[in-house]
Amino acid sequence: MQLDKRWTVRDRYGNDIYLTEERWEHIIDPDNHPEMEDCEENLKQTVRSGRRIQDSLNPQKYRYTKEFDDLAEDNTHIVAIVLCRYRKGEKEQPVPNNYIVTAYQKIMG
Repeated sequence: MQLDKRWTVRDRYGNDIYLTEERWEHIIDPDNHPEMEDCEENLKQTVRSGRRIQDSLNPQKYRYTKEFDDLAEDNTHIVAIVLCRYRKGEKEQPVPNNYIVTAYQKIMG
C-alpha cells in the first residue's frame, strides 16, 4: 500500500513518524482545526522534541505536546496524536508504521 506522505520526522526516542496529505487536509479542514494551517513547522517541532505521553487505554496511542508563544487566540501548546503500529514489510516482517492522526492547538497551564 502506497501512502501519500507529506513528510516524516524522527522523534527524540528514535521513532520515524509521518504525516499524510489526507491527515493534513483533515487537520486544517474548516470544520476541524483550520488554525493549524500556518503551524506545520510547529507541528514538526512538536513531534521532534515535544513531551510524549502514552494513552492509558490504548498503548499504541501517544500524545505529543509542545509549548509555543505564537499560536492562535490564547492557545499555548500544539498537541499531536500519533499512533505507533506495525505493518507487514516486503518479506512479511513487522515494519514500524507511526503516523499522525490529528493535531490541534490547546490552552495548557
